[in-house]
Amino acid sequence: MTVTKMRLISIRIPDELNEQLADLSEQDDLDKSTLIREVLTSGLEQKKLELALERYKKGKITLSKAAYLAGISLWKMFDILKERKIDIQYSEDDFKEDLKALNGE
Repeated sequence: MTVTKMRLISIRIPDELNEQLADLSEQDDLDKSTLIREVLTSGLEQKKLELALERYKKGKITLSKAAYLAGISLWKMFDILKERKIDIQYSEDDFKEDLKALNGE
């Protein structure tokens, strides 16, 4: 059995957001703490993806670096680019860097 170390944090949220959390936790049959952790985890994953995509679109990072920063596979990143109709910017140097990344170098 794996024990996950957790830290207690305190935040202020608007009443409306608190009500939405209460409603959703009841609908999903989860306690609010568990729901908040799930929503926070999902939101962080989405934020990492959005930031990586933005940097990639601006040409600041390679495709493999964007995938790495987003915490997803290179193949998943290709799928996301296709879904969002984002042009693939791929040079010979990018290809060489991706080969190194795939080979664990």
